[in-house]
Amino acid sequence: MSQKLLERDFETALQTSEIPMVLDFYADWCMPCRMQAPQFQQAEAALQGRAAFYKVDIDEMPALAARFGVMSIPTIVALHGGQVRWKSVGVTGKDEIVAAVQKILK
Repeated sequence: MSQKLLERDFETALQTSEIPMVLDFYADWCMPCRMQAPQFQQAEAALQGRAAFYKVDIDEMPALAARFGVMSIPTIVALHGGQVRWKSVGVTGKDEIVAAVQKILK
């Protein structure tokens, strides 16, 4: 199950992760974010530990959202080796998220 990422833990997670990190930038008040949540969870289940999935609340972590240029939510960002490898703005389907992470894994 994806976990909520805290700003103080981000750098450690980024530097120690050997698998891609997939970040879901959201807010509790955002209706499209609520639509995104099950797609994000299904993608996580489909990848079964081949990527680390994190939820990032933009209201609690605006600096992290700014760092990745999040201007609209939901936004999904996939990182690997400390670099952004894929980004999607708006509700993104499970299959698109899975395909993007699989491409990173190749």
